[in-house]
Amino acid sequence: MKLDYSNMIRLKLLRELKNGKYAACARLPRETVLAEELEISRNHLRDVLAQLEREGFITRIHGVGTIINRHVLKVNYRMDIEIEFFDIIRQNGYQPGISMIHIQEMQADSEVAEKLQVPESTEVICVSRVCTADGKPAIYCEDILKKNLVKEAYEESDFEFPIFHFLKKRCYVDSYLDLTEIHPVLADEEISKLLEVSVGSPLLNMKEIDYDIDGNVIFYSRQYFVDAFFSHTVMRKNL
Repeated sequence: MKLDYSNMIRLKLLRELKNGKYAACARLPRETVLAEELEISRNHLRDVLAQLEREGFITRIHGVGTIINRHVLKVNYRMDIEIEFFDIIRQNGYQPGISMIHIQEMQADSEVAEKLQVPESTEVICVSRVCTADGKPAIYCEDILKKNLVKEAYEESDFEFPIFHFLKKRCYVDSYLDLTEIHPVLADEEISKLLEVSVGSPLLNMKEIDYDIDGNVIFYSRQYFVDAFFSHTVMRKNL
């Protein structure tokens, strides 16, 4: 619960930094003042500020204060911060939706078996979705997980939400972190039909493996982004 609550406060503070009370400020108030304004404890505030500093939105310097990094706040979408597809689409200025959901129970081929760290022919569930931006196909995604990970019966409506909701509700697991490979690819015939682009159109392909807090693989995801809808930014800083 602490993580959920802290994230809620983090999002609230981000809104205040971008468009609210602190939108015209170069620095945040002192911790005692800020905690009082947000109506939270200083311990919770320190957790939130530490997260925002790791993400580059603020910089805390002893004796100077908490500097607001406006140049970072202005970025619409950061690839280095895990957010759901609908939020990615919103942050790029479009209204999100889903035009297709397909669920298939199948056997793992060599690629899926390697990514999920299971033997070939292991039973898996593949959930395919097309997410839209202002009604036009923008993202095609395949989420693949071991069938025996599922603890409760499921139905198609379970997958109208991001896969993380299904994992929590039906599998009792949470994604702690992911490792993602990024590749430029050209749309083949199948992908071009799903995303309504010409064969050979450039796409950004992400191959993501999600792990729980113990380092166990939860699922493997193949994602394809239509270039016209997105501006992808990665923040890197010296540690």
